[in-house]
Amino acid sequence: MISIPHCRGIRMAQPEEIVRVEASSNYCKIYFSCGSPMLVAKVLMWFQNQLPEQMFTRVHRRHLINNNFIEQINMAKQTTVMLSNGEIIKMSRRRKALLMTG
Repeated sequence: MISIPHCRGIRMAQPEEIVRVEASSNYCKIYFSCGSPMLVAKVLMWFQNQLPEQMFTRVHRRHLINNNFIEQINMAKQTTVMLSNGEIIKMSRRRKALLMTG
């Protein structure tokens, strides 16, 4: 369980229900497998440190995604990750290089 502080208190969430976390300045938007997204005043690095490293991958400076929701990785010129909910996330060139070597 991870406790996520937000404006109305604290939400307890299982890492398995988090699809992805998207950063926007000093805020992050958390997308859940069921339910609406939640905006919190935390930076992406905070989530990266709180969530299980083997379950989540930082694919871009703005995106941390749950590996369990990855449907497809498109390794074209602009590498993208397609999630099971249909969202397509761009992967940075540096993260693409790490993925190919690791």
